[in-house]
Amino acid sequence: MTAENDTQVREFIFLGFSSLPSHTAYLFVIFLAAYLAILMGNLMILTLVLVDSCLHSPMYFFLSHLSCLDICISTVVIPKILVNFVRRQNTISYEQCLAQTFFLIGFAGCEPALMAVMAYDRFAAICRPLHYSLLMSKRVCIQLASATWVWGFLDSAVHAALASQLSFCGVNQIPHIFCDVPPLLQIACSDTRVNELANHITSLFVGLFPILFIILSYVFILVSVLQIHSKGGRSKAFSTCASHLIVVIVCLGNAFLNYNKPSAGYSLEIDTLVSAMFIIVAPMLNPLIYSLRNKEVKGAFRKVLNRRTD
Repeated sequence: MTAENDTQVREFIFLGFSSLPSHTAYLFVIFLAAYLAILMGNLMILTLVLVDSCLHSPMYFFLSHLSCLDICISTVVIPKILVNFVRRQNTISYEQCLAQTFFLIGFAGCEPALMAVMAYDRFAAICRPLHYSLLMSKRVCIQLASATWVWGFLDSAVHAALASQLSFCGVNQIPHIFCDVPPLLQIACSDTRVNELANHITSLFVGLFPILFIILSYVFILVSVLQIHSKGGRSKAFSTCASHLIVVIVCLGNAFLNYNKPSAGYSLEIDTLVSAMFIIVAPMLNPLIYSLRNKEVKGAFRKVLNRRTD
């Protein structure tokens, strides 16, 4: 390979919206509205957890971290998309692309671990109620939350470091709407076997193991709930888990679709739609799910509204 062919590109072009040049204005409005909804919904959750003493419990502590992650994931991607719509140039510099990859993988990698921690919290509350205050003490909650952030960013550090060693031989068109490891590997001209091996290994620790832990936690929860004799007790136990289960399905389902696309027979338009859902749907729905299904969150929201009207 000649030195000229091995020259590192300094800018990438996103092809995700290339088939919709005449719809840029509509796309700008849609993404802006979605981003504002994500910010407003998740900031509302963060504010309620902070100001209402009724929400100062482990479950809502972890929920506030989930809201923070949702804001961060969307902020890593959507503002750049909006800027490109305004500039009418779907480009990103090489350095910005690596940074976007690092932070996106980091924040996205935190979510499965956080979901597993939230499942453990529900397990402790339902299956070990007498030991709950010890199992989920303030110190333990802080340690678990910190571990999820470290977990995600260790994963992203590995992927970003390996991605920085890739060569692109002048190819700078990414068939995607943001920078991520799979589309970068798709256009790289250097050997990607180490990157792909790292993908497979880290997907076990970051994706599969947390999912298995969540499933196991809910198996124990289900067994415990079925042993409750009162119908009201069962209903209350199930209701405390329902919001978390829905969020798990939405978040991890979106992530699975985004990172497990078939290598062939998958159009750019479908890829763009799935990627847009990944950065919009879960971050926008999570606060809605918790605010609609959770009496404590709805009660805290009413208190805030009543304070403003008084």
